[in-house]
Amino acid sequence: MTRRERLPAPSLPAFIEALLPPGIERYRVQLPGVAVHVMEIGAGRPVLMLHGNPTWGFLYRQVAGALLGAPLRLIMPDLPGLGLSEKPRKAEFHTLARHIDCFGALIDQLELEDLIFVGQDWGGAIGLGALARRAARLSGVVLLNTVVGPPRPGFRPTAFHRLARAPLISDVAFRLLGVPQRWLALVQGDRASIRGDVARAYRYPLRRIRDRVAPLALARMVPNSLQHPSVGPLRAIDEFLVGFRGPVSMVWGTRDPVLG
Repeated sequence: MTRRERLPAPSLPAFIEALLPPGIERYRVQLPGVAVHVMEIGAGRPVLMLHGNPTWGFLYRQVAGALLGAPLRLIMPDLPGLGLSEKPRKAEFHTLARHIDCFGALIDQLELEDLIFVGQDWGGAIGLGALARRAARLSGVVLLNTVVGPPRPGFRPTAFHRLARAPLISDVAFRLLGVPQRWLALVQGDRASIRGDVARAYRYPLRRIRDRVAPLALARMVPNSLQHPSVGPLRAIDEFLVGFRGPVSMVWGTRDPVLG
């Protein structure tokens, strides 16, 4: 993809711009059915970093800042429905299979080769699902509190995911009250890490009620039974990762109340 083929990114308020590393580029890429927002900085080997629910590429700003000057091209897309990506109005858009297809199309359009993938939360499964079909392009993997395989028989969904399936209550919590993005600080090991402008920056893309479809839909993408539509893709991801012969690092926050 050439720079001329990139679409302009939506503007950001000054307080968020001030929190991003200097020199970061922002643009959108048109994928089938949805435009995806991307931030990137640097030149060299591509490092593709994908966030989860309900955050956006802003999650990796400090990683990008720490790697300024390294021979790396750091690429931080926003999942459809989150961040500054386009926000489909129908919850049915959000299936694991569709997100995998979207992320794969992004990798193809950016023409990425010999890449390192970093995935957190849903970003891990979505990214690996896409790269399993493009294994020759993948050189290494870093996983951060994510899920890359199907649930085991007899598993019990977490309280958070049971809330996401509670009739009416889930819509009130996620759509009207802004769960979980408005309460991110409460589930951090270091609560001071999400305060003030940082907390505002995480909330900003979902400030309008009409844009809050994805947080609930992505919570419901988590299997609540072995017949859930996400189980098939998760099995394929697990098989791919078991057979992957490149380096893999896992960085795990044990105080994560959902995935810890």
